[in-house]
Amino acid sequence: MNSSTNQQAFQAIIDQLSEQMLDTANMLKKNSERMWYDYQRQMLMTQDVSMAMSQLAQSPELMASYQQQLIAGIQAIFSGEKSFTDRRFNDEHWQQAGFKQLAELYLNFCQVTQNLMGDIPGLDTDTRERVEFFVRQWLSAISPSNFLMTNPVAISETQSTGGMNLIQGMQNYLEDLQRGQGLNTIKMTDLNAYRPGENLAVTPGKVIFQNDLIQLIQYTPTTDKVAKKPMLIVPPWINKYYILDLRPENSLAKWIVDQGHTLFMISWVNPDASMRDKGFENYLNEGVMAAIDAIEETTGESSMNAIGYCLGGTLLGTALAYMKSQNDQRISSATFFTTLLDFTYPGELGCFLSQEQLDILKQQMDAEGILDGRALALSYNLLRENDLHWAYHVNNYLLGKQPPAFDLLYWNADATNLPAAMHSFYLENMYLKNLLKEPGGIQMNGVDIDISQIDIPCFFLSAEKDHIALWKSTYLGAQKLAGKVEFVLAGSGHVAGVINPADSGKYSYFTNSDLSETAEAWRESATQTAGSWWPHWMKWVNARSKAQVDARDPEHGELLPLEDAPGAFVKRSII
Repeated sequence: MNSSTNQQAFQAIIDQLSEQMLDTANMLKKNSERMWYDYQRQMLMTQDVSMAMSQLAQSPELMASYQQQLIAGIQAIFSGEKSFTDRRFNDEHWQQAGFKQLAELYLNFCQVTQNLMGDIPGLDTDTRERVEFFVRQWLSAISPSNFLMTNPVAISETQSTGGMNLIQGMQNYLEDLQRGQGLNTIKMTDLNAYRPGENLAVTPGKVIFQNDLIQLIQYTPTTDKVAKKPMLIVPPWINKYYILDLRPENSLAKWIVDQGHTLFMISWVNPDASMRDKGFENYLNEGVMAAIDAIEETTGESSMNAIGYCLGGTLLGTALAYMKSQNDQRISSATFFTTLLDFTYPGELGCFLSQEQLDILKQQMDAEGILDGRALALSYNLLRENDLHWAYHVNNYLLGKQPPAFDLLYWNADATNLPAAMHSFYLENMYLKNLLKEPGGIQMNGVDIDISQIDIPCFFLSAEKDHIALWKSTYLGAQKLAGKVEFVLAGSGHVAGVINPADSGKYSYFTNSDLSETAEAWRESATQTAGSWWPHWMKWVNARSKAQVDARDPEHGELLPLEDAPGAFVKRSII
C-alpha cells in the first residue's frame, strides 16, 4: 500500500472519529441533567474525605509517622529488601528498569496511605468506611498502569501500531459513553457474542403466565417422573434471571430439571418510566403471589418449594412473612441464595447509601421515573474496581483492543432498570433503616411483616467472598427465622459461589447445624466439603419432596403456553 493510500485510510479514520466525537458531545448535552446528579453525589463523597483530611491536619504526629513509613518503604524497595506483587504489573514489560520501581513505589504509597486512613482519629465507623472506600478508588485510579506514558505495555503497543491503538481506544471510549448515555459503562465482553434465547437462556420451556411485571416460565421436563411439589425461583430484578440459565453446562435451571423437578422461573420486566409507581408491594403481589397462584392453577398443587436469589430472596422472605400472617401455607420450604434479610452489614455498598446520597438519588428517580440499570451496574463494578473497570480501561482504551466473549460478563452488562417507587422503598427501608428485621418494621397490603414468624424449613446458601451480600449479614438473617434452618457457606463470591455446577470440582462449602453462635464461631466449627454445594442442597430439597408424579409438560397444563422460553421480557435490553 503506497503512502497516498495510507494517508487516505488514516484520514477516513480521523473523519469517523470526529463524527463520533460530535455525536457524543450532543448526547452528553442531552443528558446533562443526569450528569448533574452524578456530580452532586461525587461532591458528597469529597466532603467526607475533606473532613478526614481536616482531622489528619490536627494530628502532626500521625503525618510524621506516615512520612517515615513512606520513606522507609522507598528505601527498602531500592535496597532490594522489599518488593510488591500485583497482577496489574504482571506483564514482562513491567520488569524493565524504571517501570518496575515505579510500580513498586506506587504500591508502597497505596499500602501506607490505606493504613493511614484507618488511623485517622475522630471519624465514626460509617464515615471511616466511606473515606477508606473513596480513597481506595482514588488510589486505583492513579495507578501508573492506567496512563499511556507510565504503562510500558501501552508504550510498546503504540510503537508497534504507529498509534493506531490510541485511535481505536478513543473510538472504544466514545462508543462506551454513547451506549451508557453519559455513563462510562466500559465494555467488558463482546456484546455481539450472545443473545438470550439463542446461546444463553436456552433451557426449553414455555411462558405460561404474564402480567405487567413478570413472565412465568415453566421448563420442559427431562425425566419421566417428577417431584409432586413444583419449584419456583424468584430471581433478583436488578439483573436478568438468566444468570441461573447461562449455557447448558453451567445452568442451574437445567440441572434442577434434570434432577426431576417441575421448575418455574420468574422473568421480570425491564421497566421504563411508565412503571415509575410500581413499588415493592407490587413486586410482592404481581410477582411472587401471582406466580404462586399461576403455579397452583396450572399444576393443581397447593404446596411447592421456593428459591430466592439476592434481592429476589429478600422479596421471598417478605412474601413468606406476609403469607404466614394470612395462613397461606402454599410454600412448604424456602431456599435463599446470598440473601439479606438483616442489613446490619451492607458492605461497601453502604458507601453509596447515606441519607444525603439517597436524597439526591430520589430526586433523580423522581425526574426520570427509573434508576437506569447502567448506573447501578457501574456502582457494583466499583466494588471491584481494578478487576471490573481499570483492567478494561487499559485493554480497551490504552491498548485499543476488544474484550473477549464471556457469558457471565455479558449477563453483567445486560442490566435492568428499577422503578423509582420500588427502589426508593428498598433503599430507605432495607439498607438505610434496616426495618425488615424488625417485627412490623414494614407493611405490605396493610399487614405488618414479621420475618421471625417464618417457621417452614429454610436453606441459606451464602458465599465466603461475597462483596454484595456479606455472609456475616446473611447469617444474621438466617438466625431471625423460627423454623429449622440449614446454613451453608460456599467458596468464591456472589455469582461464582452460586453458579458452581455439580461436576465442576471447584471450590468447597461449609456446613454446621448449630446457628446459635456468632458467624465467626459457626465458621470455626463448620465442616468443609470439597466441590459444589449443589448436590448437598438437592439432597435437602428431595428430603422434603419425596412424593412423585408423572412429568408435567407445560404444553398440557391448565394454563396454555403464551410463547417459548425465554420469553419477550428477558430480551428487552438497554445495551
